[in-house]
Amino acid sequence: MGEKARVKTMTRQAKIDRKTKETDIKIKLDIDGSGKSKVDTGIAFMDHMLTLLAAHGFLDLEVIARGDTQVDDHHTVEDLGICLGMAMKEALAGKKGIRRYGEATIPMDESLARVVVDLSNRPNLAYRVRLKKTTTGAFDVGLIKEFFRALVTQSGISMHVDLIAGDEPHHVSEAIFKAFARAFDRACGPEERLSGDVPSTKGIL
Repeated sequence: MGEKARVKTMTRQAKIDRKTKETDIKIKLDIDGSGKSKVDTGIAFMDHMLTLLAAHGFLDLEVIARGDTQVDDHHTVEDLGICLGMAMKEALAGKKGIRRYGEATIPMDESLARVVVDLSNRPNLAYRVRLKKTTTGAFDVGLIKEFFRALVTQSGISMHVDLIAGDEPHHVSEAIFKAFARAFDRACGPEERLSGDVPSTKGIL
């Protein structure tokens, strides 16, 4: 699969423009934002989830995406994860003075999800979510795992997701996205005791 990718990086900001034969995605990300978003992915459920991510992670996020949704949503959802992961990695280049670790446990009605992240530059996804029903409307919530797998691979995040309680797929998905948003926000925040150093005994992440 051929692709073209262009990245422009600013202070804690990034722009991604990635086009393949299956998707065309443009992202603008500001980690030090206020939760503003403009999202149009062609998949209403992902629009909703990414809007939640921005709001609860205090990210300014713009996403425009088009993909081969006439086939199914898989390529678009996965490539959204790729592009957002690329943006996060570029916006956090250097990782000096950040906390590095973040954790959040978030309820959504009957659902309760915990997300723990390490901005380690060692990508890993442990996704312990089991549901009897795997669709909400026409959307397959099983694709959420593929979204986050692509995101952590590109961003270098080590991420653990645990569904503690819940069975309604929409509620579960919301709880996971909100928990990731809060955990990521915390991990990106400043650790004043580091005096601007990288939070690793190796001296690099």
